[in-house]
Amino acid sequence: MTRSPFLKRFGDLLLAATAIVLLAPVLAAVWLAVRIAMGRPVFFVDMRAGQDARPIRIVKFRSMREAVDATGRSLPDAERLGAFGRFLRRSSLDELPQLVSVLVGDMSVVGPRPLPLAYVSRYSPRQATRLRVRPGLTGWAQIHGRNGLDWPRRLEYDADYVDMLGRWYWPLVDLRIIAATAFQVIWQAVTGRGVSAPGSVTMQEFRP
Repeated sequence: MTRSPFLKRFGDLLLAATAIVLLAPVLAAVWLAVRIAMGRPVFFVDMRAGQDARPIRIVKFRSMREAVDATGRSLPDAERLGAFGRFLRRSSLDELPQLVSVLVGDMSVVGPRPLPLAYVSRYSPRQATRLRVRPGLTGWAQIHGRNGLDWPRRLEYDADYVDMLGRWYWPLVDLRIIAATAFQVIWQAVTGRGVSAPGSVTMQEFRP
């Protein structure tokens, strides 16, 4: 874990508060666009594993329609994710509400992405080290391929990041991740690469 938790938390508060103020018009525009395109609810809410596997609530702008088949079951993700939803994911605009999670302390700007609670019992001891820190909006795995990575590599990148937080140079790592993320968001918005797992419109379930 980081040797300077106060410094990292202070940076999180400063960055998240600044981003919310600067992006307020964008947040309002996306809220309105989702409301018009897909109706209510505007937000997708899910429980994920936070630091020390503590359950946390994450919020995203909804990117999938609530479409069902004749039996009432939800249609496959590929059929519920329309052009508008793809745009939200490719641009990462759907993730912006999680800035509030950073403010309240459930998340950090940089850290392993929050994953489902069901995955906690599936981690190896090495993979479980990702739970020692707050999950992040972006992280070491995200700038190395995001959802285009297979699970073993993705979780290893997360564990590597936790190791680096114990070194003196961790602020430089965080700055590198933030800078690389800014470039990557533009790149994936244009190309769509890394948004989903190969052959899928979402990340496939983690099964060791």
